Amino acid sequence: MLRNKLLIACIIAGLVAALGIVYQRHQIETAGNTVELVMDYEDVVDLAATEGVALPEMMRQLREAGIFSLAVYDMTLEKLNKSGLVFSLGGAELMQRYQTGVPSEPALTQLAQTGQVAADRVYVFGPPTQTFEEVKQDLIRRLGEQRVREIAAGSPRILEIKGNYEKLIKSNLGLSTAEMALIAQNGFHVVPRPTNYAHVTANDVDEVFNRISTQKQISTLFFVGEEVLGYKPQLERTAAYMREHGVVLGLIEHPLQLQFLKQDGLIDLAKLLDYQAARVYVIPKDEQPKLKVREAVERWVLSDRERNIRVNLIRIYTKPEGNMSLLETNLTYVQETRKALEGAGFSLGRAGAFPNYYPARLTLSLVILGACAGGVLLLGELLPLNGWRQILLLAGTFLLLAGPVLMGHGNVARQAAALGSAVIFPGLAMAWQIKKWRRSGCKTCAGGRILWLAFKGVAQASLVSLIGGVFVAAVLADARYFLEIEIFRGVKLTFVLPLLIVTVLFFRQFGFEEDKPAPAGGFLAQVKRVLDQPVLFKYLLALAVAAVAAIVYVGRSGHTAGIPVPALETKMRALLEQLFYARPRTREFLIGHPAFFLATLAVCCSWSRVWQFALVIAASMAQISLVETFAHLRTPVMMTFVRGFDGWVLGTIIGMVAVIVLQGVIRVAVQLGRRTVGHG
Repeated sequence: MLRNKLLIACIIAGLVAALGIVYQRHQIETAGNTVELVMDYEDVVDLAATEGVALPEMMRQLREAGIFSLAVYDMTLEKLNKSGLVFSLGGAELMQRYQTGVPSEPALTQLAQTGQVAADRVYVFGPPTQTFEEVKQDLIRRLGEQRVREIAAGSPRILEIKGNYEKLIKSNLGLSTAEMALIAQNGFHVVPRPTNYAHVTANDVDEVFNRISTQKQISTLFFVGEEVLGYKPQLERTAAYMREHGVVLGLIEHPLQLQFLKQDGLIDLAKLLDYQAARVYVIPKDEQPKLKVREAVERWVLSDRERNIRVNLIRIYTKPEGNMSLLETNLTYVQETRKALEGAGFSLGRAGAFPNYYPARLTLSLVILGACAGGVLLLGELLPLNGWRQILLLAGTFLLLAGPVLMGHGNVARQAAALGSAVIFPGLAMAWQIKKWRRSGCKTCAGGRILWLAFKGVAQASLVSLIGGVFVAAVLADARYFLEIEIFRGVKLTFVLPLLIVTVLFFRQFGFEEDKPAPAGGFLAQVKRVLDQPVLFKYLLALAVAAVAAIVYVGRSGHTAGIPVPALETKMRALLEQLFYARPRTREFLIGHPAFFLATLAVCCSWSRVWQFALVIAASMAQISLVETFAHLRTPVMMTFVRGFDGWVLGTIIGMVAVIVLQGVIRVAVQLGRRTVGHG
């Protein structure tokens, strides 16, 4: 008993340390509540052309609606052709035009007349502007001087390029300073989205930032393509420029909402920038047309509030909604998004970044001590451990996990402590409850007594599980996890291992056989006795049902399961998101917590052992889910607490109603049975 008190004291010390870290994390999360609304400059140009509105007027209306920044991409010859700034033609097409008498640029016609046009060349021409010069310089950078030749330097300027026309017109040619200047002149911040160069050089990186530095209103920067600018040899140069200009790195969330789109060099760049980065979300192109404006607005609020998104890259709608014009549809979309975010407590402006937070090593070590103590306590429920073995086990695991952390690294050790906490504390919560059910006898079927026992039990179990959740939230609290550069590992194990532990604990206390206490010889002896029994068809059927349930249960965990959410549940989630600040999880309020009430009823009323076990397993799901929710480090920690509380309250109400209704049904069934016997 003395050793147990020591272990509990270690858990309390760890909990105090963890709550301190969680409080610091909460302060960081609430301080960084500015969201940046961004739209693609190209989308704005297209919308203005479609609606017949002058571009400056379109930009004014969008700015007033709430757009803070416009994203600008690399130029291409195809885009420049459409904009009328620079033109390009394949040599074969140019010769065909000359031979068929189709009017063309006089200077090009003269080249064709004198036989200076080659069919396998590409000809780029336009007025002697800064844009043309930037196109020329970038073509040379990407293709080499031997493939780019200026054959006319007047007005127009003409370039002859060795290359495939169809491929060349789609090639990236760097950012346009003219576009960035126009964006800034119209009151927006600029979000550059450059691409990397093949065999990138220091000069290439310099040129990109020379163009960017012409504007002071630069906010976030995120890249296009499979590599970040400068990868690999010039990555530090890119980081140096971004630090110099105070530019925040954008991390675009993956469509599966797990981490972000992979780009070579992105994590290394974030590290070089001391994790001065912001999470970016964009509604997928194929998904937005399916959403009403109202639904898209709700999506933005949910993403920013629940996943710490701080840059909203808003795509335009290409079809009008209802009786609105296309322009009105998009202006309404932006306005309603702005209003909804402000109503949710966000500020709108330039996205900030989390500080590079890392908890004090000693404080982290105390959290790890608490997790280790919980593990030793749980192991004591499973194995015969005397006091000295417990102390040695505690000391050994603590030194193994806390040692690397105290030395200044230890991410693997922190992950192990987090995984251990997520497995241990739901197991402890249910272990103590199962022992209470067994020791108290719980031989009453009185409705009020059962409701009180279940209410008290689920509250106590949830508090124990909550300790594990707080440990997870604290031990992995740093900027890398907030940004999802690092994530909690072992989600599947978190959902499975506690159930295996609860299974062993349950049958150790209650045994496999009905109306008999657990026999001597331990759990393995009971398993052997069961395996010696004949197999009935009903047992095979029950096993098949359990297997399907297990596949769905495990498959629905994480983000890449492949098991879709039913339409009815999707609608229920949408409703709950409207009703609650933090939508409670289905496993908790609809399955686990109500099952706890029914498990109490089953034990107290001596139901079949199969029903008792099934309900205890279902009840364990809520405790597991409660802890696992804290493993979503991108979610603000206060929202996670509220989500767990909401699930407990709603689940308690549903559980009480379920017990009352079920007892009523049982009473009616018993009375009907007696009448039938009496008449017989």
